[in-house]
Amino acid sequence: MATNYFRFNVFVLSLIVTFIFVSTIFVSSFQYRVGGKIGWIKPIGNESETYNEWAARNRFRIGDTLYFKYKGDSVLEVTVANYLNCNTTSPISKYENGETVYKFSHSGFYYFISGHKDNCKSGQRIIIRVMHDSEISSPVYAPEISPAPSVGGGGDDGDGWNSDFLGPPAINSTTALSVFSYFVTALGGIMVFFYLLM
Repeated sequence: MATNYFRFNVFVLSLIVTFIFVSTIFVSSFQYRVGGKIGWIKPIGNESETYNEWAARNRFRIGDTLYFKYKGDSVLEVTVANYLNCNTTSPISKYENGETVYKFSHSGFYYFISGHKDNCKSGQRIIIRVMHDSEISSPVYAPEISPAPSVGGGGDDGDGWNSDFLGPPAINSTTALSVFSYFVTALGGIMVFFYLLM
């Protein structure tokens, strides 16, 4: 009798844990760090990709957040006209605390620029496209961005490796959700297997 009681408790616990993991898949959001480890800085010309190239590689969803880390600068959310002209005088929102987390509340385009006009003109600006829920079920991939030509002739030292390449691209939210989904499925299968062994 004690064995049956233990089996029932393990089964109920496994169902609860599985439900919690599965429910987090559907309501999970991701935080993207703008600029990676170096953060939100004025481009100096030797970056592996621009802010907009990075944004084009990711699939942003409602509820996701951007994390901006910066020093002696600010982040401005602006209109498309102010984005194109690097107009810092009339932002929609202004952030100056050095660590800004911006949460996407709706689908569409978001425009961010540096609070310093010269930095913006040098490329410290980004356009983010947040997908509508109807777009999530049918993935549409961004076209490949052709690499900009190097001043020094391409960065290939003759050994077949491009020295400008700094590693594989970052994992986007779709890949992370897929991996997490497989993990939860495997975990649920293992729990059912152990339940059947008892």
